[in-house]
Amino acid sequence: MEEGSINHIGIATKSLDEAGAIWSAFGFEPTNEEVLPDQGVRVRYLAGSGGTRIELLEPLDDGGPVGRFIANKGEGVQQVAVDVEDIELAIARLKSIGLEMINEQPTIGSGGHRIAFVHPSSCGGVLIELVEKPQSER
Repeated sequence: MEEGSINHIGIATKSLDEAGAIWSAFGFEPTNEEVLPDQGVRVRYLAGSGGTRIELLEPLDDGGPVGRFIANKGEGVQQVAVDVEDIELAIARLKSIGLEMINEQPTIGSGGHRIAFVHPSSCGGVLIELVEKPQSER
C-alpha cells in the first residue's frame, strides 16, 4: 500500500450481477463479495490489470447511503477510495486544512479495513474514502 494511490473506485448499482457482467466485458474479474449490514450494502470487488480495483455497491435497502445515492443521482461512481498509512493522522491532517469529515473516527469497512469518508462538499463534489489496510496486509 502506498499513500497517494487509488485503492478502488466505488460504483453504486441496483444489481451486482448486471454491473458485474458489464465490468467483466472489460476484463475485470470478481475477487470477493461480502455483505456489510452496518453500511447497508452488499459489495463485490473486481480486479483488473495493474492492481486496478472496482467496488460494486448494491444497497440492501433504500434507506442507507448507497440506496439514497441511487435514489438521488442514479447508478454510477459513488466514491473514490485512496490509501492512507495512518488513518487517524490523515483525518487530523485533512481537518487541519479545513476539509469536512463524515467520519471523524475510523470505522471498519470491507475486508476489515479501517475507513473514513471525506465530505464531498470539501472535495469538489467527490466523496473520498480513506482506506487503511490491516497490519497483516502491509
